[in-house]
Amino acid sequence: MKIQPYLNFNGQCDEAFRLYEQALGGKIVYRHTYGNSPMASQVGPDWTDKVMHISMDLGGQMLLGCDAPAPHYQHPQGLRVNLDFQDVAEAERVYTALSENGQIAMPLQETFWAQRFAMFTDRFGTPWMINVSKPM
Repeated sequence: MKIQPYLNFNGQCDEAFRLYEQALGGKIVYRHTYGNSPMASQVGPDWTDKVMHISMDLGGQMLLGCDAPAPHYQHPQGLRVNLDFQDVAEAERVYTALSENGQIAMPLQETFWAQRFAMFTDRFGTPWMINVSKPM
């Protein structure tokens, strides 16, 4: 079994996944729009270029997503996507890229359990945690 986060967006999936691809060092391997699907007639003309499904490979792990048309979109709640790093500098780089213009719940900092830890929501509404564990 694999756990693969599936992120929903309110029309910004392309922009979000371009940022995630750059910030996380991933590669978008599949992208399908509503306009190129049997669902084209079920969405308005302003949604034909929106993402029905996207897949990004992160070194053998997948991050998936889509634009969820109204009334199916709901703001994420009750979860965060956790990114666990070994390297403090890489965690700081990713934190800077993903948190820009977002909402910081806890800035990246040292804690009693981590060399670095942060909680924030990016500008697209995706809630994240970044962690760099201390040696045990």
